[in-house]
Amino acid sequence: MGTDLETAGTKTGLRRIAIDPVSRVEGHGKVTLLLDDHGKVQQARLHIVEFRGFERFIQGRPYWEVPVMVQRLCGICPVSHHLAASKALDRVVGVTQLTPTAEKLRRLMHYGQILQSHALHFFHLASPDLLFGFDSDVARRNIVGVAAEHPELAKQGVLLRKFGQEVIRVTAGRRVHGTGSVPGGVNKSLTAAEVDELLQALPQVLEWSRAGVKLVKELYAKNPALHDSFGLYRSGLLSLVGQDGRLDLYDGKLRARDADGRVLFDGVDPQAYRSLIKEEVKSWSYMKFPYLAALGPEAGCYKVGPLARLQNCDFIHTPLANEERQAFREAHGARVVHAPLAYHWARLVELLHCAEVIGELLRDGDLLKDDLMASGERGAEGVGILEAPRGTLIHHYRVDTQDLVTMCNLIVSTTHNNTAMNEAIRAVAREYLDGHEPSEGLLNHLEVAIRAFDPCLSCATHALGQMPLEVRVESLAGELLGRRVRG
Repeated sequence: MGTDLETAGTKTGLRRIAIDPVSRVEGHGKVTLLLDDHGKVQQARLHIVEFRGFERFIQGRPYWEVPVMVQRLCGICPVSHHLAASKALDRVVGVTQLTPTAEKLRRLMHYGQILQSHALHFFHLASPDLLFGFDSDVARRNIVGVAAEHPELAKQGVLLRKFGQEVIRVTAGRRVHGTGSVPGGVNKSLTAAEVDELLQALPQVLEWSRAGVKLVKELYAKNPALHDSFGLYRSGLLSLVGQDGRLDLYDGKLRARDADGRVLFDGVDPQAYRSLIKEEVKSWSYMKFPYLAALGPEAGCYKVGPLARLQNCDFIHTPLANEERQAFREAHGARVVHAPLAYHWARLVELLHCAEVIGELLRDGDLLKDDLMASGERGAEGVGILEAPRGTLIHHYRVDTQDLVTMCNLIVSTTHNNTAMNEAIRAVAREYLDGHEPSEGLLNHLEVAIRAFDPCLSCATHALGQMPLEVRVESLAGELLGRRVRG
């Protein structure tokens, strides 16, 4: 699909630039800018213009179908939806504690998913901008350019993702849209051969993961001012926090901090999320705007994902990742970090942590046992929350006595980050676009800001570096002031 860029006058006399669609969003989105006669940006918005409707058409389906159905929300992180739905529906079948085998198999599946997703995003989607520069030649600034100039790095990204997908395959049954997790447990354990095969690859995966963290630290050291200020927007942080305050991507309690790092709430059971989080609807986007209820829509926005998680937890229990978390904090003077480009560093620390956790789990004999299902007293409602690659993911269902879903509420990771992404776009537009004629490089700055959050972008990989754009800026009288074409 091509890009239609509109330039038109508005009722207020401002010039309107619309980039439609913007690359690297799950589905379709666009960015609109309003400029005054001096080229100053008066408004910048990220619009999500596609309507999916999952919350509606899940209704009326038998609850046991849901963990498989909801994976179709995304081709990049289907495991996250698969497991979040399973966790919610565990409550419906009366299970509050899985068997050790089931919990560890789900964790293995989940950490494999996060490892492959983080590898895909950093090495394939983000690294061209970071390695070559935001304004570099578009013909070079893509994964093909990375493979040509940094072949070993590109290879590592591919093989890291392959390893994560193999973890998913042996736990879920297949690499995409598997069936391994069911309400109450899982439907398969591992074989000794499967465990041994993954363990053989693990030392190399750990080495590559450490190299990835080293690279992102070197990129930061080349230009700390850019990384600390680009798209800066201060907000709260939200995530699950595990036992003793550790980083836990599969389970835990909800914790939130304000922009200065002060704890707003802690130890909140996921089942009570609705008392803490509200959602606002705006006319110009199909994506909702969550906020912390106690602070209201304006002050209550927050960020989720690797940057929030790394700063919200107290420690990481795996030694290599915890060492890198400390390095991240020391590099920023232990202050709360809000700039979007810092997401990349945090993401690579999590990737290393996932590799370490996968190693722990693969050495656990419970993976080979056959105690796969738990049971309990039937319930009618459940909430499942976990940390997806992009941030906190919430699935909430109600089920009637006929086993049919009567209510579904989903708050996906990208939705939590909606306000933060919009504010990052505004900050970048005002810093780099104010008073300047639009160019391909300047437009890419807006995409870099969005991309740093790693919003769900299963279709964007097909347009990497080749998204066609035509930007026209006209005066109110219709006079062409500037035109740039790319792709």
